[in-house]
Amino acid sequence: MAASPDLLALQAAAIQFDDAGTSRSLVAARVDGWGMSSHAVVRLARPRSVAGVQAVFELAATHGWTVGLRGAGRSYGDAALNEAGIVLDFCDFATVQWWEPTTGHIVVDPGVTIGQVWQHVVGDGWWPPVVSGTMFPTVAGAAAMNIHGKNNYKAGPIGDWIERFRLVTPVGEIVDCSRDDNADLFHAAISGFGMLGVMVDIELRLKPVGSGRVEVEPAWAPNLAAMFERFEAYIGDPATAADYCVGWIDAFGSGRSLGRGQIHAAWALSADQDPEGRVLLDAAAQALPDRLFGLIPKVWMWRLIKPFSTPLGMRAINLAKVLASRFGPKGRYRQSHAGFHFLLDYVPDWKRIYEPGGLIQFQSFVPKETALATFERLLRMQQERGLVNWLSVIKRHRPDSFLLTHALDGWSLAQDFAITDRNRVAVWQLCQDMAAIVVDAGGRFYPAKDSTLSPAHWRASHGDERLDAFVALKARVDPDARMQTNLSRRLFRSGTAD
Repeated sequence: MAASPDLLALQAAAIQFDDAGTSRSLVAARVDGWGMSSHAVVRLARPRSVAGVQAVFELAATHGWTVGLRGAGRSYGDAALNEAGIVLDFCDFATVQWWEPTTGHIVVDPGVTIGQVWQHVVGDGWWPPVVSGTMFPTVAGAAAMNIHGKNNYKAGPIGDWIERFRLVTPVGEIVDCSRDDNADLFHAAISGFGMLGVMVDIELRLKPVGSGRVEVEPAWAPNLAAMFERFEAYIGDPATAADYCVGWIDAFGSGRSLGRGQIHAAWALSADQDPEGRVLLDAAAQALPDRLFGLIPKVWMWRLIKPFSTPLGMRAINLAKVLASRFGPKGRYRQSHAGFHFLLDYVPDWKRIYEPGGLIQFQSFVPKETALATFERLLRMQQERGLVNWLSVIKRHRPDSFLLTHALDGWSLAQDFAITDRNRVAVWQLCQDMAAIVVDAGGRFYPAKDSTLSPAHWRASHGDERLDAFVALKARVDPDARMQTNLSRRLFRSGTAD
């Protein structure tokens, strides 16, 4: 039986592990999901080396504890939580081991963040090929979740750019993984949300950039059908296709305005196209501004927005963005790579507008044939129930070869829901009902963002063959089911978790 959180606090202080000759302690701590709507009391370990990881696995086996992984803690829900078990935090295992600017290959420890990667390489004219909307996730966490960016339809997920890694399994073995060596583990650990082992010595292939800027074109879409049509116009022709494309949706729009919003398409610029942009190939030049509009300190922004963190207030904010998108300046403009990609980092601690209950994100991936009708149905359902999400983002995707991939030839819709004591049960039920619609449409889900998915919907979205193959691989490298999280216990009621 798992120790209670109260007993855990007494036990953890006396337990140590050896990290390459250095004694380190487990620490009892409350750990929150990034969305602040879920938390767990855990035994927190911060190894600094492969030997430290192996020592924690050995300690866990001795005491019968489970082990979960936590990179930078950017997963919205319970993916990095492991109630009453050990959580490996990699913030101290974070060195860029090797960088070769002539080939664009980099080797990093698991705790190195996407931000640390681009800051290390941009001065040599390189950029990460796939990034999330924030620069703070770790490379290992990004690989485990197989993150996608605004260019998934063109570049695929981050896994397509990983050359190799070593996997430290829960029994302490170190396995070399690539497309040629242990290819089954390679394709399962990438997308396997940390359930097969710890990725170390991760080699990532980057992409060259000739300018520190991209050229951005905004476009207004009066409804969701127009959003789909204009999106495809930006990416449909290979000769002129945008390198990146993302859409924002006002979820409060209804009737003929259902799904209205704004698209931002962007093209990478060569040195010849943008000679002035070459000076921005510098980490300091790419840094996001400390003030918004040159006036307001960014650290103030969430406090200024907080009074509007009600359904009525968010309806007003969304309407203001609609008006600015529809009637504001038109035409292309140029923006730094960091400025375009890391929009979520412009306002530090923006998630705090959702306090005290936090937020969850429901992100669904639906085939192109059924996506439009499915997303319209999801938007109408939440409006009918009075549970409209406050932020919606739409992207286009392509399939990939990873075992538990969320991507497919279709579209994704990410929706952020505010959680309160009064609406928690209703929001969870809404997400269950939306998940059923997504499954019926042939869709999938994203563990990095999930908080509510049921094991039935998870299995239906992937099918027995894929999940059974994953369970078999896990039994091979983790025969005692040592690696678990709150998420894995929720999604797998047998095989990998129990």
